[in-house]
Amino acid sequence: QVQLVESGGGSVHTGGSLNLSCTASDNIFNHRNSAVLGWYRLKHDTGEQRKLIASVNTDGLTINDGSVEGRFTVSRDNARNTLFLRMNHLMPWDTADYYCNRPVGGFVTWGQGARVFVAS
Repeated sequence: QVQLVESGGGSVHTGGSLNLSCTASDNIFNHRNSAVLGWYRLKHDTGEQRKLIASVNTDGLTINDGSVEGRFTVSRDNARNTLFLRMNHLMPWDTADYYCNRPVGGFVTWGQGARVFVAS
């Protein structure tokens, strides 16, 4: 079974930065169905579902949700089977659990996520 492992979460103050990583087993990020990879976030106590906030294709083309545009940068390293999310200028409303997956090509089993807390 494919495993996704997110890491790099933590607690920061407003304006801080964090770098998230997502590694995958079985070389899944190099699979033909993994042309697009993305980061999702799930905010607690809001009733919202996981929301795609940033994605990147094999050519490095990225698409960001407006809520993170200009602050977050997604990138991938297929040789290392790893997806990255650089988060700058973090705000309290960025507090959430962050997950990686494939927005196109079918989801694989979700990892445990990386918890981010931004204090005001």
